[in-house]
Amino acid sequence: MEKILVLDFGGQYNQLIARRVRDHHVYAQILPYTTPIETIRDNHYKGIIFTGGPNSVYDMSSPHYAKEILDLGIPVLGICYGCQLIAWMADGEVKTAPKSEYGKIEFTADKNSPLFKGVDKTSIVWMSHTDYISRPPQGFKISGHTDDCPCAAMENREKKIYAVQFHPEVTHSQFGSQILYNFLYEVCCCSGDWVMDNFIDQTVSKLREQIGDKKVILGLSGGVDSSVAAALLAKAVGRQLTCVFVDQGLMRKDEGDFVEKNFTSLFDMNFLRINCGSLFLEKLRGVVDPEQKRKIIGTEFFNVFWNEIRKQEKLGYFAQGTIYPDCIESGKGDADVIKTHHNRVKIPDDVEFLGVIEPLCDLFKDEVRKVGEMLGIPKELVWRQPFPGPGLGVRIIGEITADKIKVLQEADWVLRDEMAKNGYAEHLSQFFCVLPCVKTVGVMGDHRTYDHLVAIRAVTTDDFMTADWAKIPYDILAKVSNRITNEVEHVNRVVYDITSKPPGTVEWE
Repeated sequence: MEKILVLDFGGQYNQLIARRVRDHHVYAQILPYTTPIETIRDNHYKGIIFTGGPNSVYDMSSPHYAKEILDLGIPVLGICYGCQLIAWMADGEVKTAPKSEYGKIEFTADKNSPLFKGVDKTSIVWMSHTDYISRPPQGFKISGHTDDCPCAAMENREKKIYAVQFHPEVTHSQFGSQILYNFLYEVCCCSGDWVMDNFIDQTVSKLREQIGDKKVILGLSGGVDSSVAAALLAKAVGRQLTCVFVDQGLMRKDEGDFVEKNFTSLFDMNFLRINCGSLFLEKLRGVVDPEQKRKIIGTEFFNVFWNEIRKQEKLGYFAQGTIYPDCIESGKGDADVIKTHHNRVKIPDDVEFLGVIEPLCDLFKDEVRKVGEMLGIPKELVWRQPFPGPGLGVRIIGEITADKIKVLQEADWVLRDEMAKNGYAEHLSQFFCVLPCVKTVGVMGDHRTYDHLVAIRAVTTDDFMTADWAKIPYDILAKVSNRITNEVEHVNRVVYDITSKPPGTVEWE
C-alpha cells in the first residue's frame, strides 16, 4: 500500500492534512517530528508533508529536523511552518515578516509549476503567518507570491521539494485540493490504491488469519467506532466474538435497547448486556466537579467491564474500537487537559489476552462511517452524532440523580424527534440538550412553578476543532421549546446556547 508521511511539527491541521490526502485515495500516516530518520527511510513513503506549526524556525527551541531528510530522494511538500523549515534546512533565510498575513489572501501562482497544474494564475488561499522566507535557498525557485509575501511558494523541481506558505488543506484555499492532488500524482506519482472496499476485504482476511479459532472480546459502547469494529469482527469470525455492552444508565432515551436490538438481529455474535445504572448513581452521589465525574464514570465502567471479563472461561484476543486520531502522538509538547478522554482501554495486570486487536486504528471517523454503511449497519447508528464517553453525566451540570437523568433524556428525545420530523438535523453537526440544574420561576395553568431550565446546544463544523452555533430557524426553535415545556415534566423554560468554539467548547462539561 502506498503511504504518504505527514510529519507533525505541532500544527493544528495535522489530521486535516492526512484526511485531505486520503480524500485522493492515498493513505496518509501522521508521525511526530521526533521520528528517527531511519524509520522514515525504512518505511518507503511515496512522499512527505511537513505540517504547519506555531513556532519560528530561527528559534532553536522550536521543532526542527535533520537536513538529511531533504536528501532521501523522497518528494517533500512543506506547508506554512513546514515551508519555512525547508528554507531554513536548505540554508535559506527566514525573518519576521514586515506585514503578517491572516485569513483569505490573493495568491499568484507560476502556472509552469507541477504543483499548480489546473490552478488559476490568481486564486484565494488561507494564510496564517508572522514569519516569511526573505531569501529562498540556493537551487530553489519562487513559484508563487502575494502582495505582502514575495515567496509564498517555492520549489526545487530537480529534488522534488515543494513548499507553500499558505494552507492548501483548508477549504478556504480555493484550489487547495487540486494542489494536494498535484503533489500526490504529479510529483509523488501515486496510483491511488486507498479505497474502502479493499480495506474491508483485506481487514477481514487479516483478522481471520490472526485470530484463527480463538475467541475475541470487545467492549461495545454503542458508539460508531465500537459498533463498526464489532461488525468487522463479526464478519470475520462470527460467534467467536463476544461483545460486552455496559449500560451505565447515562445513555439517551431507549438507546440501550436500540443497540441490543440491532446487534442481536444483524450480526452472528455473542451479545452480553450489563445493566448497572443504580451502581453508577450510587458512586456519583454528591459529586459535582466535572472532571471527578468523568473519572468516576470511567473507573466504574472499567471495574464493571473487567469483572465480567474475569467470569469468562477462556480468553483469546481483546478488541477495541480505537480509530486513528486516538493513536496519533502530536508533534506538540505538553498540552493543557481540557477534559479527560477514554479512547483506549488499559488491560488489568491479572487479565491475560493473547493480544490486542484494533481493526479501525488506521481510519478517521468519516472513513469508519463509510465502512459501517458497507457492512450494513443502520444509518441511524452509523451516522449518530458524537456522544461523550461519560454520557449524560457531563450534560447534567452538578450532581447527577435519577430524576435529572429522566428529565434530560425526555427533553433530548423531543429535540431529536422534532429535528428528524422537520429534516433540519441534516444541517447540523451536533445537537443536544443540557440540564444546567438551574431552576426558574414560571407560570403553568395559572399556577406559579419553580422548575428546571433546559438548554439546547447545536453547532455546525467541518472538523470540531472550531465550531459555530447553528442558526436554527426561530419557528423550529419555538416548536421544540413548546414541546419540551408541554411534554417533559419539571421543565418550565428553554434557552438556546449561541456560543461558538472557541471560546466555548461543544459540550458544557
